[in-house]
Amino acid sequence: MADKDRIAEPWGTRTPYGPGEEWPVRVDSYLREGVRTQDVDRWVQSASILHSNGDALDIAVKDGRIAGVRGRAEDRVNHGRLGPKDLFGWQANSSPDRLTKPLVRRDGKLTETDWDTAMGLIVQRTKDLLQEQGPSAIGFYTTGQLFAEEYYTLGLIAHGGLGTSHVDGNTRLCTATAAEALKESFACDGQPGSYTDIDHADVIALYGHNMAETQSVLWTRILDRLAGPNPPKIICVDPRLTPVARAATVHLAPRPGTNVALMNGLLHEIIGNGWVDHEYIRAHTVGFDELEKRVQDFPPDVVAQICDVPEALIREAARIIGQAERLLSTVLQGFYQSNQATAAAVQVNNVNIIRGMLGKPGCGILQMNGQPTAQNTREAGADGDFAAFRNWSNDAHVKDLAKVWNVDPMEIPHQSPPTHVMQMMRYAEEGTIRMLWVSGTNPAVSLPELQRVRSVLSQDRLFLVVQDIFLSETAQLADVVLPAATWGEKTGTFTNVDRTVHISDKAVEPPGDAKPDLDILLDYARRMDLRDKDGDPLVKWHDPESAFEAWKECSRGRPCDYTGITYGKLRGGSGIQWPCNEENPDGTERIYQDGKFWSDPEYCESYGRDLITGAPLEAAEYKALNPSGKAIIKAAEYVPPHELPSRDYPLQLITGRTLYHFHTRTKTARAPQLQAAAPEVWVEISEDDAGAYGIIEGDLAEVSTPRGAVEAKVRISGIRNGVLFLPFHYGYWDTDGGHEPQNAGRAANELTITDWDAASKQPIFKTAAASIRKIQAATGPSAAPTNTASAPVRPVGFETKGTNSSTADEAVHPAAATATSGGTP
Repeated sequence: MADKDRIAEPWGTRTPYGPGEEWPVRVDSYLREGVRTQDVDRWVQSASILHSNGDALDIAVKDGRIAGVRGRAEDRVNHGRLGPKDLFGWQANSSPDRLTKPLVRRDGKLTETDWDTAMGLIVQRTKDLLQEQGPSAIGFYTTGQLFAEEYYTLGLIAHGGLGTSHVDGNTRLCTATAAEALKESFACDGQPGSYTDIDHADVIALYGHNMAETQSVLWTRILDRLAGPNPPKIICVDPRLTPVARAATVHLAPRPGTNVALMNGLLHEIIGNGWVDHEYIRAHTVGFDELEKRVQDFPPDVVAQICDVPEALIREAARIIGQAERLLSTVLQGFYQSNQATAAAVQVNNVNIIRGMLGKPGCGILQMNGQPTAQNTREAGADGDFAAFRNWSNDAHVKDLAKVWNVDPMEIPHQSPPTHVMQMMRYAEEGTIRMLWVSGTNPAVSLPELQRVRSVLSQDRLFLVVQDIFLSETAQLADVVLPAATWGEKTGTFTNVDRTVHISDKAVEPPGDAKPDLDILLDYARRMDLRDKDGDPLVKWHDPESAFEAWKECSRGRPCDYTGITYGKLRGGSGIQWPCNEENPDGTERIYQDGKFWSDPEYCESYGRDLITGAPLEAAEYKALNPSGKAIIKAAEYVPPHELPSRDYPLQLITGRTLYHFHTRTKTARAPQLQAAAPEVWVEISEDDAGAYGIIEGDLAEVSTPRGAVEAKVRISGIRNGVLFLPFHYGYWDTDGGHEPQNAGRAANELTITDWDAASKQPIFKTAAASIRKIQAATGPSAAPTNTASAPVRPVGFETKGTNSSTADEAVHPAAATATSGGTP
């Protein structure tokens, strides 16, 4: 057992291992001050709720309160390891400013009330709108942090009960492109790869994916491979000098918005040099000829000009990828939130497809998620998709879902595509959506062009319901606020990026009158008296386990088949990867083995879209394209971003997340160690650009776009020239300092544009034209972390580190070597 400052060394101690070997066990744990392991009353099984990796952990309970966490050694995802947000983020649960009673707006102010009053107002407004306008008046916008049971209940209520198509999740901001890219290439959602592919790969390519900060334990797994014998080569595509870039064999830093051109250049080289599996292509794919033709226009010299990347690096990256024997590709927000998001992510799929590298150890694709339960929103139908990957444009699938729910198929809205959140905001702005129920998310900080968003959410004609655990910026605009229970205070299941299902059991009681989200939804369905076609209650379950059993039946025979999973099977051991059923009783590590896909026209989840226009393909078009259910290779032409640099706005702004915070800091800012590591917003600029603008480290600068301005202290980092970076976590309220309102000009989304990818409808946060000017001389360096992508190019007089309260225990398995520590690689 060793102690380590896990703020200063977020990835912990190295446990090196080689290709094909088992990742060694290292159990990380942290208990609040004054509590020893022997003092813990009980340990309750769960997994992390502050990122998408799915790190399995146990919650320590002492005197009815959460007292800490420890990693689960037996779990397939993390082998006992925890990241900084895992170790310290749970402290938000006991924050004194938790919502404990419902609130309703009276005379312009939110005041406490009881549940009957609050729910009565919601139900009456729902009934009035249904009678006056119909279901099109009502929208639901949820999160990526609830449980599968809650999403499935919400999807049933919205689609099968009320009949609205206005249902989406904030997963639209983080993982919509992951889902759409998988649908375009394989006609179905579901990650082909597995985390265990890291154990076997000889090349790992990360596209717009700062894994070191967004999935820190998964990056720990790669660091341990890099520290062991025969390490993999790393390809990094990112405009910032992230920890991934520092560890990379080749780092490509393209101009924002040019990812499709870069991918076409890589594919040009891979195809031109014959680094493709022609036998696999002939047997298992359609569309290769069009791809081969399209990428001929993107030789490395042309791509180098478009992307502003050295031609030699493009060729070297293509050679490493093209000659890999076991290639793992991962993708995240750098591609998803940028210009031509789906088209770029699909080209990553194309690389693995044409190389025949799917369904084998070390050969996979992980179109990553950004949130812990983002996969469940997609599976259960709470993000606009239909439950269990049913195809909304296939009448047989709609009838099948109606049979499961025992409703008339015509009661389920499927005449047009489900409404994405940006369109929902537009409808609310126009006055056609008149009730919006927001659960577990904070759009007043996370959506683009915030001045417009605040205006929409503040309309008198919009009845806004917010279901959350804190009085967020969005909750302050609400007409009714419902206090919810959160992780550790309720039971349910959630599924991570590589299809691993975990159970999270209730450890402690929620504060005050706060209720689990499932209970709130069940109460709403009861008060609305929602019925099936036989007159029985529409929602037939009453608690998490009965809801899970209903979800299992809904998933039967579909790609995300849960029927072999039970609460009992999930307790006490490891998480289980779906599909898990009679054919795969222990789960499925990799899908698409032997070139078998879920893309048959009668079975597939989606017929696909045009990557440029977003227009959905008709069933007949898809059947003509792919009658035998193969993988689909889709070519894409490069189209420049809609907003380009100009004389007034000569730079490009990108936004993103960082290691120590999650989303809008509603939880992480209430964890002292995490807040202290990144206490305030900053802006990153390159050393050359800083010199050109007369800016030094720590200066207060104003970053402007055509939509607004933000003030932030400057960090001179390794970001590429011509680009500025702002973390998007910082809203208008100082959640660490007593709720005093802050200058509104510190939220990155004041500056981002209302524009979205045509296919996935994911907002574009990474190509705004911007300018910067110094407004106040430095009195000291920026407080930005020094051990992440925001690392300064030159010493600034401090290094990010924690205090005694940031020290966690690491218990390394005796068989594991402990060669080095894991600071910035």
